[in-house]
Amino acid sequence: MRRALDASTVAADGSKAQLPWRAHLDECKIGIMPGNIFRKGSVGIISRSGTLTYEAVFQTTSEGLGQSTAVGIGGDPVKGTEFIDVLEMFLADEASQSIIMIGEIGGAAEEDAAQFLADEARRGRSSRWSASSPAEPRSPGRRMGHAGAIVSGGKGDAGKIEAMQAAGITVSPSPSELGRTLKELLAA
Repeated sequence: MRRALDASTVAADGSKAQLPWRAHLDECKIGIMPGNIFRKGSVGIISRSGTLTYEAVFQTTSEGLGQSTAVGIGGDPVKGTEFIDVLEMFLADEASQSIIMIGEIGGAAEEDAAQFLADEARRGRSSRWSASSPAEPRSPGRRMGHAGAIVSGGKGDAGKIEAMQAAGITVSPSPSELGRTLKELLAA
């Protein structure tokens, strides 16, 4: 599937029937997101967690920031779209003035995205970004109840937070503070 997608102009969000969604305000909504919590704005949201995305959308709406686009990529190890794919789009999109990235424990996608953003900032392409990654230390090689939640090779654990901070990403102290954290960052 990945080879076919790479050779086409089609993008596949997520990997499970119940999670993939994409919302580009005032243009389209694909998937299961409740439209009434969205407001047109300037925050690009990308997430591995459907539930935390609802939270980020609601919070950015409540804080008066709104969203430019929200994309769910799912948390499974094999996805159609990765963080970096969407981050590239957000950095090229004038409507996305800031980014919220929501990760999950397991895998190395957040660390890879942090490195990508650090590299892009060195090239002069940057944005204001805030992130939440509910990552706690776990035993390497151990699955933690989610298909993508496996820690191996020194990646996929609480080191995600350190990697994001080292890349200049503001990490929200809690998923319940994503909107406030970003608003305070934008006001600074």
